[in-house]
Amino acid sequence: MPVFHTKTIESILDPVAQQVSRLVIIHEEGEAGHQMPDLEKPVQAVSKAVANLAKVGREMVTSTQDTILMQDMPLAITKVENASSLLEEASSLSRDDPYSKVARTKLIEGSRWILQGTSSVLLCFDESEVRKIIKDCKKVLDYLSIAEVIDTMEDLVQFVRDLSPSLSKVTREVEKRVEDLTHQVHREILSRCVEQIKTLAPILICSMKIFIQIISQGGKGHEEAGGNRNYLAGRMTEEVGEIIRVLQLVTYDEDEWSGDNLQVLRRSAATIETKMEPALDFLRDPRALQGGVGEKSLRSILDLAVKVADGSLPLDAEHLRRVASDVTTLTDGLCELRAQGHGTTPQAENLARTIESRLGEVCVSVAQAVSRLEKSGIQQPAHTVLGRLEQARRWLEFPGLDDRGVGQQAVDLILEEARRVGEGLEQPSRTKIHALANAIQLDLGKLQDASRRGDAGSPLGVNLARNINHNLGDLVDRLQSALVDRVVQDFLDISTPLKQFTDSVLNPPEHPTERENQLAEKSGKLVQFSDNIVTTSKLVATGNTTGNKKISESILAAAGQIESLTPQLVNAGRIRMVYPQNKAADEHFENLRRQYAGTVARAKSLVDEATDSERFIGESLKAMNYHSKQCQDAIHNEDPNRMVENTSALARLANRVLQLTKQEADNSEDPHYISVLNVTSDKLQSTVSPMVQSAKAVAMNVHDKDAVADWEKNNALLLDAVQDVHNAVRSNHSNGEEPPLPPYPDMANLRLDGDYGDTPPRPPPPASHYNMYTPPRPPPPDSTDDESENPFEVAPTPSQGPIMMAAHDLHQEVRQWSSKDNDIIAAAKKMAFLMAKLSRLVQEEEGSKRELISISKLIAEASDEVSRMAKELARECTDKRMRTNLLQVCERIPTIGTQLKILSTVKATMLGAQGTEEDLEATEMLVGNAQNLMQSVKQTVTAAEAASIKIRTDAGIRLRWVRKNPWYYY
Repeated sequence: MPVFHTKTIESILDPVAQQVSRLVIIHEEGEAGHQMPDLEKPVQAVSKAVANLAKVGREMVTSTQDTILMQDMPLAITKVENASSLLEEASSLSRDDPYSKVARTKLIEGSRWILQGTSSVLLCFDESEVRKIIKDCKKVLDYLSIAEVIDTMEDLVQFVRDLSPSLSKVTREVEKRVEDLTHQVHREILSRCVEQIKTLAPILICSMKIFIQIISQGGKGHEEAGGNRNYLAGRMTEEVGEIIRVLQLVTYDEDEWSGDNLQVLRRSAATIETKMEPALDFLRDPRALQGGVGEKSLRSILDLAVKVADGSLPLDAEHLRRVASDVTTLTDGLCELRAQGHGTTPQAENLARTIESRLGEVCVSVAQAVSRLEKSGIQQPAHTVLGRLEQARRWLEFPGLDDRGVGQQAVDLILEEARRVGEGLEQPSRTKIHALANAIQLDLGKLQDASRRGDAGSPLGVNLARNINHNLGDLVDRLQSALVDRVVQDFLDISTPLKQFTDSVLNPPEHPTERENQLAEKSGKLVQFSDNIVTTSKLVATGNTTGNKKISESILAAAGQIESLTPQLVNAGRIRMVYPQNKAADEHFENLRRQYAGTVARAKSLVDEATDSERFIGESLKAMNYHSKQCQDAIHNEDPNRMVENTSALARLANRVLQLTKQEADNSEDPHYISVLNVTSDKLQSTVSPMVQSAKAVAMNVHDKDAVADWEKNNALLLDAVQDVHNAVRSNHSNGEEPPLPPYPDMANLRLDGDYGDTPPRPPPPASHYNMYTPPRPPPPDSTDDESENPFEVAPTPSQGPIMMAAHDLHQEVRQWSSKDNDIIAAAKKMAFLMAKLSRLVQEEEGSKRELISISKLIAEASDEVSRMAKELARECTDKRMRTNLLQVCERIPTIGTQLKILSTVKATMLGAQGTEEDLEATEMLVGNAQNLMQSVKQTVTAAEAASIKIRTDAGIRLRWVRKNPWYYY
């Protein structure tokens, strides 16, 4: 089947598919009894392209040493040449007899195989190129696997000489490959891995150097140095393994998430594959080093197998845990025999062969577990609070429908997240969040009881669903405020913990006991700081409402790096303290310190970007008011230390607000907004120093009333300046928001009986004379939409196919907006309708091959239109982050639309040959493509709506976003 993971393959397949689509339509017209036209020109064009392709393929076979290419390429060439021959025969027969049935049969069979054959030839070549890169990657892995056994400077020099050219070649070839890939996510993963490898390689060499120097001197710290080296070698191994995994991918699901259970399992399976060779080497060498690379690889495979079991289907999980446990027991026995010097005995060698066999079973079982989970089609809950809220609301809209428990799982995860966030809050915020969570849990239990009785769709069930939905919205809003509060507090000062730890390493006390105590204290504070920001970052990654998957994944990646890097930095600091004169130790510590500082700064920047600016400044202002109150209490209690502590907190909070204000100004291209921000930030900047100076005067003499009065005045000016910044940001963020709902009417004075005073008399009933003139019915109100034909009056069921479900999902997203004066919404609705029609054609409920090809072309044209309008909107958006997000999500739409045309052509050639393996594969690929397209358009609509409120006033773009109230607003 055709694949489109590179621009080269897509550029070759697209014109071939256009020619084939013409031939398919000619065949269908012939089947309808029409005379077939002369096929000579289109067939000649296809035959010429096939001849060139076959020539290049044969030249590759004669010049390559790739045995797989030598085996696969001739078969692919034969397939495409046979297809070309069928088309030529059809052309010749139809010229003699335009109504020939044999000609029509050869025409459709040739058309059916020409695309697949062309794709097979291109894929053979592409896979060969990928294998070359993977071969170089495995060389790098081989070198990294021996990093642990290098213990002399001579070996290290040779190691660097061997590793450097292979590493340079891998990074160069991967960067070249990135330029040709069509899937944006794959490009980003490979680019990130290459950057990480470039960063880690010199740090690894430095860590190996200091380890060798320590063991050669017989000094302290060799365990810490060895730990640093193993960590860095492991990190590089993981990055190279990820490169190997992503290079082999040819498809991408737009709903995929780096933290998705299936993605985690796939990565684990790929890592197991990279560790197999050293593990097998260990088993086959009776004198292999105990605790070395081979044994660690073997035990790592078993740990990963258990990890895969944790995310697999129940039967696979049970089998995997049992096999992994058996192999672990056997491995322990083998290691014990080798430790006793019996590694070469028949018993030990038989045991090693048994472990090798069972290890192969582990690998096969892991692959089966991942495959079965993928084919199970079990929908997973979303990975963000916003996505879970959407899933929950879909379920709550129709609580009586079976969604396989996804909606309920989404609610449970939101409640779990709320309780986890609530534990880190002060009263009364914690009480409010827990109370809301408990109320939702209570109503959820009642709804589950109603569902078991079959009453989920009854008025009681619907009412419970509405209550849950209302409380969920309130809970998520409170969660956002709580997360912003944690961001404000935990990222308030990201430099002091590292600075204090660095000072304790570079300038330690002379006495050994004091030195150790100080290092333990400062490293403990650094670890605690890291734990706090890692926890908060992970919460922000899943709890933010930006809807930007890339930011969330980047936050999780940064948090993971901080988590793993912190203990290595502590180890490097201890080594540097013990060997203050060692240049390698100093360089190694500085390398890790810079990497840690850079990663923390990147995490802070990403978290700030994912956090609502208005809420951030509002929470900062609350915190500043709190510390102001603490300063007043310190003055009242004559406590200068407390005064200094809270003044420092005030200054840091003010600086955080200034940083965010600068980020807001840098992110905007609205001159008026930038001007307002600059004015308010300058005002805030000018109030910080006077407040600090007056606070110092108070701390020196808390009885000085003039100093206290001066501090109170300057602190009030500081708080007013922060409030001005808050108002400026709020005015920009509130632009375009819907007005709040009006208050409910006062029902206290409602009366249904009694004296109504001056109420006017009831008008007389209409006359009953039939001959009287009846006024015409007034015209209907001006329509605000174009949905005269709605294919989704009833929600589709899974039996109608995944394409119909994807179309309905897009329609549910865009139907909340009126398409009047909004071309993006109109085009997106048109795409949903066309996709629903395509679904019926693919399901063979109606239509013809011509119509299938025609509908796919219309969808591709609408895709281009959505992408064009989104790019036009992005160019005029004054918010840089919104613009970038919109361009990223709409960039892939034209590519997916082109792929849809090609796949629809392939499917059209299969009509009449249903049920074959090729037909099922064609349908599966078309389904995946349609789902990706609908998801991309949905994300583009969401990003366009957000960006549309930040459009230049003179842009000339007129998109009206008029929301139709969803059911839960009533």
